[in-house]
Amino acid sequence: MTIRLYMDVHIRRSITEGLRRFGIDVLTAQEDGWAEVSDPDLLDRATLLGRILFSMDDDLLTEATRRQKINLPFAGVVYANQLQITIGQAIRDLSLIAEVYDPADLANRVEFLPL
Repeated sequence: MTIRLYMDVHIRRSITEGLRRFGIDVLTAQEDGWAEVSDPDLLDRATLLGRILFSMDDDLLTEATRRQKINLPFAGVVYANQLQITIGQAIRDLSLIAEVYDPADLANRVEFLPL
């Protein structure tokens, strides 16, 4: 099974569109009607949908780390610092993750980009 991604509200449209051109299943928080919710709620929503959350938000990284410490399950987070990755790198790395990983590989984990 391939990874399905859930894009945080701050992710550039060009990344989402680039992933879709590669056939990656991507849903944005905006498309889902969840653009105005807290980080914990957004991570809960991604988990409920069985999607890995991609974020460049340090607060979301903090929330994922908090959940790891208290053993609160979540589908997984892929995190990139926006100053340390290009749009092209993000598309390539997320495409690779989506095609190679299984959802169980990322459960309760944070994967950092660039790879």
